[in-house]
Amino acid sequence: MSDILSTGDLRRSFIQGETEIHVLRGVNLHVGPGEIVALLGPSGSGKSTLLQAVGLLEGGFEGSIRIRGEEAAKLNNDGRTRVRRDSLGFVYQFHHLLPDFTAVENVVLPQLIHGATNEDAKTRAESLLSSLGLGHRLTHRPSQLSGGEQQRVAVARALANRPALVLADEPTGNLDEATADVVLAEFLRLVREEGSAALVATHNERLAAKMDRVVRLHDGVLG
Repeated sequence: MSDILSTGDLRRSFIQGETEIHVLRGVNLHVGPGEIVALLGPSGSGKSTLLQAVGLLEGGFEGSIRIRGEEAAKLNNDGRTRVRRDSLGFVYQFHHLLPDFTAVENVVLPQLIHGATNEDAKTRAESLLSSLGLGHRLTHRPSQLSGGEQQRVAVARALANRPALVLADEPTGNLDEATADVVLAEFLRLVREEGSAALVATHNERLAAKMDRVVRLHDGVLG
């Protein structure tokens, strides 16, 4: 089966004053079906920029980005939105949950946008949250949840529409070490159970070692 994600000679530069800064310098990356890949690198190495590129979250990139075999780099806004909706899930360092919605409502909403019925979306949300140990917290709002619980809700939300690829940017970076270990273990377990692939940016060697494969980004180049 072909790669879920592949990039070819992916480049990104910024102009700062009179200086051109090369953030990505020709990245060639492949993620296979069901594969969980750690994107390891120090702060400023270009990890977030690479995730923004393959997540089709902004333009200005040169090169190829293929998602499930479709060349997505040159799609118009509607096309990029379609690929994000149908194929991608996102988890960030900060959970970005909707504060006025309960845990289950935060996981239901993206499914409704995707076209699910309210009944099916709620059943799916409750199942995901329960599998993450939050069955007793379904009606709690984010402010009533701990940091680890909030991030578990964000994980459930990312997987709600059964994405082919989950992109995670330092998903445990805002948690203490013990909580980070638990949340990452739950994230990896659920991604594997759902059959999704994942690209997880981190600067933590210990956490990266728990994934299927590690690629290292340094000065905008994979090594």
